[in-house]
This record gives sequence, structure tokens and C-alpha cells, in this order.
Amino acid sequence: MTQLAVHNPATGERIAELPADDAASVAAKARAARMAQADWAALSLQERKACIAHFRDGVVRDLEALAVTMTRETGKPIRMSRNELNGLLPRIDFFLKEIDRTIATETVFDEGGMKERIEHVPLGVVGNISAWNYPWFVGCNVILPALLTGNAVLYKPSELASLTGLEIARLLHQAGVPKDVFVPLVGGGDVGAALLEQPVDGIFFTGSHATGQRIAQAVGSRFIRLQLELGGKDPTYVCDDADPRAAAQSLADGAMYNTGQSCCSVERIYVHERIHDAFVAAFVETVQGFKVGDPMSEDTYIGAITRAAQLDVLDAQVTDAKAKGAVLHVGGHRLPGPGNWYAPTVFGNADHRMALMREESFGPIIGIQKVTSDEEAVALMNDSRYGLTAGVYTPSAERARGLLAQLHAGSLYWNCCDRVSPRLPWSGYGDSGVGLTLSKYGIQAFTRPRAWHLRSA
Repeated sequence: MTQLAVHNPATGERIAELPADDAASVAAKARAARMAQADWAALSLQERKACIAHFRDGVVRDLEALAVTMTRETGKPIRMSRNELNGLLPRIDFFLKEIDRTIATETVFDEGGMKERIEHVPLGVVGNISAWNYPWFVGCNVILPALLTGNAVLYKPSELASLTGLEIARLLHQAGVPKDVFVPLVGGGDVGAALLEQPVDGIFFTGSHATGQRIAQAVGSRFIRLQLELGGKDPTYVCDDADPRAAAQSLADGAMYNTGQSCCSVERIYVHERIHDAFVAAFVETVQGFKVGDPMSEDTYIGAITRAAQLDVLDAQVTDAKAKGAVLHVGGHRLPGPGNWYAPTVFGNADHRMALMREESFGPIIGIQKVTSDEEAVALMNDSRYGLTAGVYTPSAERARGLLAQLHAGSLYWNCCDRVSPRLPWSGYGDSGVGLTLSKYGIQAFTRPRAWHLRSA
């Protein structure tokens, strides 16, 4: 049996070796999941909810150990690992509270002896190819509503977060979810490819645009449910009436939190010329105050880059930006020592000739561009093939509404950024993907609406 090596990206140390799946084991697990799904769906909703409530109890009980595991395999600062786990709890609560009314059978017509009803039935067996940057958030956005609605789940965690993926499986199984209903698959891209070959009823993926394209091509002819969250190049505009220091402090956190490795990280900033210089000065000052260091240290803000290959992406964007006239205010280089480290990097005088302002960075790097008007800012923000999130900073609600309404993005932020709510759908425009998770719509995504025409005799 092949082994998957797990490394600590902060040190380069090999911390575990896991038995990996292959095409044969993936196929066998898919067959077992298909056999087990009907019995799981036959349970009452209250019985399935009880299992997820017990899973929540397990997360609370083991939270510190789970945070340490996540930090060791992803390089996420330990405080942020705890934040993710603590932030998961209200998401679980939302799903448990919302599930009953969201999938309840609806009577939409009842006249003259004829009734019409809509029933929500599970898809069946779904495949989830998940991400490493927020393995609990991203995974559970799919796993929990899928299980609650009566599906079986074949779950492939990222090979960069496999230990965390196995912890999710352990807690679900301990909570009463049968092992053939929630099935982890361990391995790299070959295991993901093997999952796509199985006769599943839906594929839910979070990751790169390139991988999303391959998944769409692989399953497109089968007409199954497909959800792809493919990241973005999320813009924010700071208006001339905004407080430059307050906006800078907020956006520095939005750009650099989790070492810039968030799907909704702020990735490009446009600032009105009237406050541009004050904003840049406050932004650079804030970033220079972020501590880079051991992810296990309580005061570390910038941790390791999880994927070693991303260092090359960041280097290329820095080189390109410099060559095209951007002004480097801080950072712009790898940090010495073992592991994957990159200095927090801020460029001014950026523009759309630069990859920094057009292609996803997914690291602690940001470009800032000066604009002369709201109209210019909107045009630049929409000049992207991505459309995940976009934001505006201004004290004026009317101005914000007018600007945000023009933006091509699935989530819109006024005076905030880098925020996800379980009550709101998480979706994108363009190359940011198709489908959605979260909200009541993200629950219904795991069901089929079935129509009932009922005439009394």
C-alpha cells in the first residue's frame, strides 16, 4: 500500500505517514457508501441531527488538540486554528436550526381536491474534494448539510490537511454516523481523479480554477450536481470620505489574515487619490506590526505558506510588479530557514498590467492602486475574470449601495471584508465557480425537489 507523507510547512519536518487510497479502494468505498445511504436516509431527521449535535460536542471537547493538528500540517498560526474551530460551532448550530424548515415538504396549492407539494429528497452519494486553507470550515460547509439531508459522503481532504480530515471522520463516526456513510479518502490528485470516476450524484469542490476546470470536464457529460468554489481576486475600494487609518487597519487584516491564504482574502485595493497617501502609510505601518514566526507561538500573526509551490507564484508576481513600475513598500522576498516562508509584501503604484492585480496570489502580498473617481474604481474592480467578493469603505450607506450594486461578485462588503456567514450564500461570478454553499440554499443544494400532484378521490 502506498503512503502519503505529511510535512510541517513551517519546518519541513515529516510528521506522519498515512496509508493512501488507490483506484480499487475508492471504488470499493463508493459501492459501500451506495449500499449504506438508503438506511441513513431512512432515519428520521431528528436522529441525523442528534449525530451532528454529538459531533459538535466532540469538536468542543477536543478543540485544543484539533487546533494543534491543523497548525502542524498547514502552518496556520495557532490562534487562527482555534478561531476556525470556534467559528465552526455557530455554523453547526445554524445547520441544526435551519434544516427542519429548509427541507420540510411544502404544500404550494390546495384547491378543489387537488394538492401540489414539493418534497426535498437527498441526492444520494456525494463526493467532496476539499481544501487545506480552512479544512474545517470548507469541509463542513459540505459535509454537514449533506449528511443532515440524508446523503452519504465520500470525502477527500486535501493531501495538505489529511490529518485534519481524518479527525473530522473520527469525530463523525464517534458521534454515530456510520463509517460507510461518511468515508474519508486519503491521497493526492490521483485519488481525487478516482473519486470522479465513481457513479456519485454530486461533486462539491473547493480549490484552484485549473483543477475546477478538470473536474467540470470529467463529470460534465453525466449531468450530476456540481459545485465549484474556485477562489478569486477580491477587490476593495476606499472612497475619499473614508477614514484612511481605520480602513487601512481593517484591510491589512483582510489581506494578511491566515497568511493571505483565504478564498476571500483582500487581493487588490483601490484608493481614492485624496486619501491615497495617508491610507498607504497606515497600511504599511499596520503590516509591519504583524509578527512573523513559529505558528505554535500565541503572538504569531503570519505563519508558513502551506504549499511550497506557492512561493514560486509569489516570487513571479513580485518580479513582474517591480519590472512594470510598482513601488515596493515592504517585503517582497522569501524568508530564510527551513519550511515555506514569505515576508508580508505591500506594493504601491500597482496597475492592471501586473499579474499582482489580475491573478490570484494566495499569500501575504497586496497591490494598491490610486484612482481618481468612483467610476474608475468600479471599472477596475470589475476588470477581472473572478467574482467572489468585493467591498467598499465609505461612511455613506447610499454611496456604498450604489457602488456595490454595480460590482460583479457573489458577496458584497460595506466597511468590512474577509467575512463569511452561515446565513448567507457563498457563491461567485465568472471563474470563481458555479453553485453555492451555506445559507438555506446551500442546504437545499444537497437535495432534489420532487413534485407531488395529489387529487383526492
